[in-house]
Amino acid sequence: MALRVGIAAAVLWAIVVALKRPFPKQPQIWLAFLGMGLLNNVIPFCLIVWGQHAITSGLASILNATTPLCTVAVAGIFLRDEPLTKGKLIGIAIGFAGVVVMMGPTAVAGVARDAWAALACLGAALSYGCASVFGRRFRRFGVDPIVVATGQVTGSFFILAPFALIFHGPWVMPHGTTIAAILCLAVFSTALAYMLFFNILARAGATNISLVTFLVPVFAITLGAIVLNETVQAVQILGMMMIGMGLAAMDGRLFGRKKS
Repeated sequence: MALRVGIAAAVLWAIVVALKRPFPKQPQIWLAFLGMGLLNNVIPFCLIVWGQHAITSGLASILNATTPLCTVAVAGIFLRDEPLTKGKLIGIAIGFAGVVVMMGPTAVAGVARDAWAALACLGAALSYGCASVFGRRFRRFGVDPIVVATGQVTGSFFILAPFALIFHGPWVMPHGTTIAAILCLAVFSTALAYMLFFNILARAGATNISLVTFLVPVFAITLGAIVLNETVQAVQILGMMMIGMGLAAMDGRLFGRKKS
């Protein structure tokens, strides 16, 4: 995790310098970067990694799909422009049901047996929800989304690096394909992803940005079929359709009242 956010920070700093984007010097903004890194990286990464030592990736995916539920609840409490509406609740319920259908009944096996691990993954979803709401403040500060992404992963690295050195030491380093995987995660799934994340967050709001969680199993199953020649089952197609209905319900399309 430390390598992932550290490499991502280096990539983003290079982009910020190349684009000559001004970087804020106010202490309160840097504290906000640390807070965002803690909520959006450090806490959920640690909880998910710990939880997946005991539960399956399928169950972890379902529990992670509760992120929109957490985001809607937190946004409804703290954000005046993102109230908790019936359409949002219906859409999230349908989308979450679609995720469960896609993953199948075997994915939820062991949730009672490994309750603490499941609660850890739910805690990660709550942390993501809080991060989406917390991140809205950067628009008020007038900070460029690329700069926000850079500040967040930099703050995450400052928090994670000491623990990585204490518990593993600089002499325990991954090799070969593991390094390649970390580089891909750092560049594409972290640096590029957070550039997009904060742009969308500033424009679409905390609730809408959290809905991407519903699409993770859709892309996983689709890419598995295309790249790995895995078989797509009818129940998975049904789940995808339910997710689409849930997303449509969120903005009113399902009921013929698209919001302005």
